[in-house]
Amino acid sequence: MNVATYSAIETLRDGRRIKIRAVTPADRERWLDFIARTSDATRYRRFFSFKRSFSEQEIDYQVNVDLVSNVALAAGFEEEDGQEIGIGGARYIVTEPGRAEVSFMTDDAHQGLGVASLLIRHLILIARDAGIKTFDAEVLSDNIPMLKVFQHCGLPMTVRQETEVTLITLTL
Repeated sequence: MNVATYSAIETLRDGRRIKIRAVTPADRERWLDFIARTSDATRYRRFFSFKRSFSEQEIDYQVNVDLVSNVALAAGFEEEDGQEIGIGGARYIVTEPGRAEVSFMTDDAHQGLGVASLLIRHLILIARDAGIKTFDAEVLSDNIPMLKVFQHCGLPMTVRQETEVTLITLTL
């Protein structure tokens, strides 16, 4: 599978269609616009800190991915003029052969519509093709919607509770 050209059309719970595709360096401004539309709480659930701004190095890390050890997908609406509006993203980062850490983020206006559930399906397809056997995730224990995404993704799951974080392992 050529991850660099990966693209799929999916339907949200409200019937609207979104495009899921590989992130590229050209997504820099879209990523910044996406982040600007997220609340402090949403950014905290993703980054485990109150991120109000990002360094150039952090921005580069988000959009300059090698699509092998750092695979990132963007989800968004395509406008009539061909521009995209990003509403969500997901990534996995290989931590050791056959194992990767996975993370997700959806902007506030589109939470609850199944964006993360669609993104995890596509990450699973890409990861399996790349020989990844296990996904690990750290989720704040009060982030019930994200915990439900993992519970309903169809993969065998183990859960370990720490103080404020739930550690999840999915077997692909």
